[in-house]
Amino acid sequence: MEITDIKIRKIITEGRLRAVVSITLDQMLAVHDIKIVQGDTRLFIAMPSRKDENGIFRDIVHPIQADTRKLIEESILDAYQKHLALAEIEEQETQTDKA
Repeated sequence: MEITDIKIRKIITEGRLRAVVSITLDQMLAVHDIKIVQGDTRLFIAMPSRKDENGIFRDIVHPIQADTRKLIEESILDAYQKHLALAEIEEQETQTDKA
């Protein structure tokens, strides 16, 4: 399995939710609404979920093996950090152009 695309769909600056992401696997399967969450000690991903009739959230899709979860999480968090760094550079350039 290869992650062939990662799209940072939405950046959130308030609360623990930091971003909403979509990934494409093997250029064949898209997984939407993966969340990047700020935990007590680190960022982590939460897979897409829905609330069942008892009010409990259940993953709609999730990796079966720990290695797969680690691969997906590391890839998403790396893309997120790169997205933030690029946005910061663009903001600095905008500020420089205004001066």
